[in-house]
Amino acid sequence: MKETWSTSAGLDLHLELSGTRPRAALESALREAVRGGRLEAGTALPSSRALAADLGVARNTVADAYAQLIAEGWLAARHGSGTWVAEHARRVPRASPAAVAGPGRPARYDLRPGRPDASAFPRADWLAAYRRALTRAPASDLGSYTAVRGPAVLRAALAEYLARARGVSVTADRVIVCAGFTQGLELLCDLLRNSAARTLAVEAYGHQAHRDVASAAGLKLASVPVDGRGAVLAAVLADGGVAPDAGALMLTPAHQYPLGAVLAPQRRRQAVDWAARTGGFVIEDDYDGEFRYDRQAVGALQALAPEQVVYAGTASKSLVPGLRLGWLVLPEHLVDEVARIKRTSGRLSSSLDQLALAEFISSGRYDRQVRRARLAYRQRRDRLISALGRHVPEVSVSGIAAGLHVVVRLPPGVSEDDVTSRAAASGLALHGLATCRAGGQDLGPALIVGYGTPPGHAVSTAVARLCAVLRQAIDDRASSRPG
Repeated sequence: MKETWSTSAGLDLHLELSGTRPRAALESALREAVRGGRLEAGTALPSSRALAADLGVARNTVADAYAQLIAEGWLAARHGSGTWVAEHARRVPRASPAAVAGPGRPARYDLRPGRPDASAFPRADWLAAYRRALTRAPASDLGSYTAVRGPAVLRAALAEYLARARGVSVTADRVIVCAGFTQGLELLCDLLRNSAARTLAVEAYGHQAHRDVASAAGLKLASVPVDGRGAVLAAVLADGGVAPDAGALMLTPAHQYPLGAVLAPQRRRQAVDWAARTGGFVIEDDYDGEFRYDRQAVGALQALAPEQVVYAGTASKSLVPGLRLGWLVLPEHLVDEVARIKRTSGRLSSSLDQLALAEFISSGRYDRQVRRARLAYRQRRDRLISALGRHVPEVSVSGIAAGLHVVVRLPPGVSEDDVTSRAAASGLALHGLATCRAGGQDLGPALIVGYGTPPGHAVSTAVARLCAVLRQAIDDRASSRPG
């Protein structure tokens, strides 16, 4: 097989020419490029003279191949205007992995937790911030690779915002910008793996993806029980407790994921005392601390002990996950080592996106976006709770004070698997509480219902379908009991 590049007329075109007949090979290669979508409708092709020179074939060979594909409808041409891919040339769709795997329908309504409404992303405001940042940025910010810790202007903007809005004790030199919380956690796990202590203590209910990150880094996991007041830290502090050799403790103190509890004041003090006594550190995952509805936001745990707590935040909920921007506020003695690990990992973020976020924060647009989102999500939460109360009074709802999800506890005899299966058949994507469990603690059957993802116009329908699924599951269970 001969592989040839054409660079004529400003178009880089890679063609695979096979066989001994140049015209047939060229026709086949161009046909496949259109069919596969590499050449989109309307794309102008090189002149026959230019393409022939690039391919090392006779001009008539190219002209004849073009003529054949025009006759077949793949290409179009007009005297004086050249040759282009015909508007009606249709690419053949390739089967997606999901289609190959089976006939299951994709969910029409996404009620999984932890996902914001991407359709509410403030595109106009972001574009304005991006343009302003690009106009103001000195050439030195654009002409070099991304600063490992993040641009100074973004770290300063984050320090001001986090101190004001979340009560974090922070200066710009303590901030390291990362590609979302996951990368921040990877860096901290690498840090922990390099130390003598290679165990991470995690809440018994939490993100499976975060536990996977720690396991992939070679860490052992110790499971800390949770209750209505957050992590039960007595289980960590006691002699011979669940994590006697842990080097770090990961918590969600402002809004325990997924149960929604606030870590009790006494337990907050216990966490930082443990870190001070053992030389370990606490990882504070403040994944949605800005979205609190029924009372003032709970301040960051980090403020109690800035030298024992790593504060981790992200723009994924307040803006969109696709930006892949998060941040760590580190104890002074960890900053250089975490920066070194990030540098050697080679995992850096776009300078332009970071400069745009700095402008977005410093201009006040970030605060306005958080306020808009907070109001919208509160209204969605209220509609969800009201509908469940009217149509499915048998369930109890908790974790409602903050965030983008609630926990719906199922009545006896109704299983998570049954409800999530029924939901899938109705076009709903749902998670059961068991998907978040690690270790032996079992809090019984429940659903984690996210209300952030459906766009505003679809919320009512999604909630109505959820209520119908729960109603049917409960009624079927009641009718199956012996009379």
